[in-house]
Amino acid sequence: MLLYNVTLILEDSIANEWLTWMQKVHIPAVMATEKFVSYRLLKVLDSPNEGVTYCAQYVAETQSDYEDYKTNFAPALQQELQTKFDNKFVAFRTLMEFLG
Repeated sequence: MLLYNVTLILEDSIANEWLTWMQKVHIPAVMATEKFVSYRLLKVLDSPNEGVTYCAQYVAETQSDYEDYKTNFAPALQQELQTKFDNKFVAFRTLMEFLG
C-alpha cells in the first residue's frame, strides 16, 4: 500500500474557498479515478510557514494504480488547481510506502 501525500501552503485569502473546493470538487474527482481506496484531508496546526497548510492524503493499493493516476489523471487535476488558485499556493507531493 502506498500513501500519496500532497501538502499545500495557501495564502490566508483563499483558505476557505480552497477547502470548500477540495471537499466538493477536487477530492471527489480524484476518488472518481478509482486509483485510490481512501483519502484524508488534514490541517497542519503547527506549521512554520505563513498562511494555512493542509495535507491531502490518498491511499493506493499498488504502484501501478499510483502510476496510472500520475500519468493519466494528475496532470489535468493539477492544472485545474493551478488555474483556479494561480500563484496563491505552493504544493509538495510525496509518495510513501506503508511499512507496518
